Amino acid sequence: MGVRYGWSAIYDQTLVAVAQKELNPGQIAQPFLSPPTDAWLTAPLTFVPYWAAYWTWAAVTFGAFAGSLVWASKSRGAERWILAAAAIAPWWVLHSVNLGQVSPLVATGVVLAARLLRERRDVAAGIALALLFLKPNTAFLVPVALLAATRYRALVAWAACGAVVAGAALLTLGPGGVSAYLTQLTGTLPEGANNLTVEGAFGLAGHSALAARLVIAAVTVAAAFRLRAEPAMVLAAGSLGSLLAVTYLHGSDLCLFSAAAWIVWEERSALAWRIPIAIGWLISVPFVNSTSYAIRLNRWPILELALLVALAVSAWLPARSVSRERASASGS
Repeated sequence: MGVRYGWSAIYDQTLVAVAQKELNPGQIAQPFLSPPTDAWLTAPLTFVPYWAAYWTWAAVTFGAFAGSLVWASKSRGAERWILAAAAIAPWWVLHSVNLGQVSPLVATGVVLAARLLRERRDVAAGIALALLFLKPNTAFLVPVALLAATRYRALVAWAACGAVVAGAALLTLGPGGVSAYLTQLTGTLPEGANNLTVEGAFGLAGHSALAARLVIAAVTVAAAFRLRAEPAMVLAAGSLGSLLAVTYLHGSDLCLFSAAAWIVWEERSALAWRIPIAIGWLISVPFVNSTSYAIRLNRWPILELALLVALAVSAWLPARSVSRERASASGS
């Protein structure tokens, strides 16, 4: 759309429907509601045949997520590859790649930032988190968690990237294109994306759903503050809180859940943490998901909530306070 009609037209859903039918007549046309960053990123692929572009994009998104897990791991040798395989084994990763979603890249940004923050390369971590701008709603509490953890340099670097993206969007879309994008986001969104929200998972609505989101956000911020000496865990808490508090989510967005669980595995060696995570990875593989034992889509937020609560509780335990004090005293 951007290449053919100009970037200001990418949110003209009538033209989008026509373009989709031209590419694949058998595919149900869906509105394009993603940020312009997604269109920019895939624009180079418009110069190759559609299916070649599809498979190239699938390889890039899958490879980026898998590669980031290997690169950012604390483990060495075969163990880091096994852990990466476990984190990408859940059905939602393959589902996301199959649909051509950007969710694996959002998760990639969080995983890369986890290592960079551990190594005190905060500016680089903030730049890595710029991948969140591909789908900001999925991980919107991650920057808030960084703020609560006083990781200001990472936050400023991320915000600077956001300013560049916003400026580029205004220049390429024009006021009309930006207005069209914002109007569609504030309008009625397509159905079928609330199974993973508090409405679909816990049967909440209206003021009760809003109250639940505020509590989740508060718990996330409090946990991030208490875990501030462990920046990777801050990202895990922010990721889980985002998935639970967002109002619009798809199954592919659970890639961020994989990233959060992987971070906790890396940072917590106790069996009390690793056994539940291992079980979660096992029951989420496509083979199990295709059987009668599969967990329904709206049950996964319960597991997200359980992990977030576990992080929050552990962050306030006296033993954790002692560890933080020792870390501060040693300058680590």
